Amino acid sequence: MRSFTAVVGPAARRGLARLMPVAQLLRAGGARVRVEYTGGVGQAREVARRCAADGEVVLATGGDGTLRCLGAALAGTGGVLGVVPAGRGNDLARQLGLPHRAEDVAELPLHGQPRRVDALDAGGETVLGSVYAGVDAAANERANRARFIPAGLVYPLAGARALLGWRPTVYRLDVDGQQLSARAYSVVVANSGYYGGGLHVAPGAVVDDGQLDVIVLGSVSKLLFPLVLREMRSGVHVRRPEVTVLRGAAVTVAADRPVPAYADGDPLTTLGELRVRVLPGALSVLAPPAGER
Repeated sequence: MRSFTAVVGPAARRGLARLMPVAQLLRAGGARVRVEYTGGVGQAREVARRCAADGEVVLATGGDGTLRCLGAALAGTGGVLGVVPAGRGNDLARQLGLPHRAEDVAELPLHGQPRRVDALDAGGETVLGSVYAGVDAAANERANRARFIPAGLVYPLAGARALLGWRPTVYRLDVDGQQLSARAYSVVVANSGYYGGGLHVAPGAVVDDGQLDVIVLGSVSKLLFPLVLREMRSGVHVRRPEVTVLRGAAVTVAADRPVPAYADGDPLTTLGELRVRVLPGALSVLAPPAGER
């Protein structure tokens, strides 16, 4: 019999409406389920590590920030993470092929097997999905501040406003020793292919291949950039000559001016220079097997 603890922090409490029917189904299936409320990131991670050490599956109820918070606590420990998608973006859940109906969400923790996936070390911070620096991070800042805007419009509106005020940036990259300098809107270092609420920014990314996909969104006209964003929905933007795709296990990104860098929907740092490396198979998560949706 599996035992689950849903670790719920202040930012994730809006996901309780999603958690409750899933918890009822888990209990009906014979599982033990409890909910533990925490006051912040540090306490949530401490509780997650303790629950995992006791042999419980830690349930993350929320979006990418919640998954990153709890996944970072469990990475490298052998603890198992379950997911109840309940955020605005749910990009990592989308990459993993996780279901959305409560019945299907509960079926996976009850009967699914843990899958080992990679994580990222970004300047000492553990990240699950991607690190991005540039106009997309500036858009994320705006999206995080947005209130009373329908979820489907938050990221497009934030992106348009960030783009209007964006100044050109020159990025320098080192990807496993391969060096590149480019004038670009953004650089994305991706373990998961999705970000920004469903944009398929790195369509070749695989979460368990021990590699990172690096996407350089080069300079195009600001009038053309909305078309590039639309192309990101299907991932065909990578065919453009202005978009460069590199792959490697270790990436260093630097910029010629301070620009915001985000990770999984949350602020990470102001670039300068940042080193990101893959942590192969660092996390066990209850998700469909690779290739199964």
